[in-house]
Amino acid sequence: MSGLTPDDVTRHCLGLEQAKEDFPFGPQPAVYRIAGKIFALLSEDADPPRVSLKLPPDEVRALQAQYPGTVLPGYHLNKRHWVTVVLEGDLDGDEVRALVDQAYDTVVATLPRRLRPGFVPPVPEAPARRHGEAI
Repeated sequence: MSGLTPDDVTRHCLGLEQAKEDFPFGPQPAVYRIAGKIFALLSEDADPPRVSLKLPPDEVRALQAQYPGTVLPGYHLNKRHWVTVVLEGDLDGDEVRALVDQAYDTVVATLPRRLRPGFVPPVPEAPARRHGEAI
């Protein structure tokens, strides 16, 4: 059992820089985005609760092989890029949090630099002044 509740997942997702929650499909699932791109979907009314995460394809295959019954193909999602993690499965809370972080990082890496958290636009250099020019 992971020891991670749906509320824990929500708090963790919303604790990530610039992450937003919305409900475009109705009351469930909760959708977590960065710059409009989805990195996680939380189905807390599922029995047992589960979170779907966008991960690199090689990680998807490895996790499904390592945790059958806990890490499932993404429910109604592209099975190559998405997994659905059963919160009451074989992964502990820290492992689920690490996967949420990885999903967030996976999506952030696809964003243009200007939309990434922490991006500071370069300050344009002032044009060089000529000798004797007023400031």
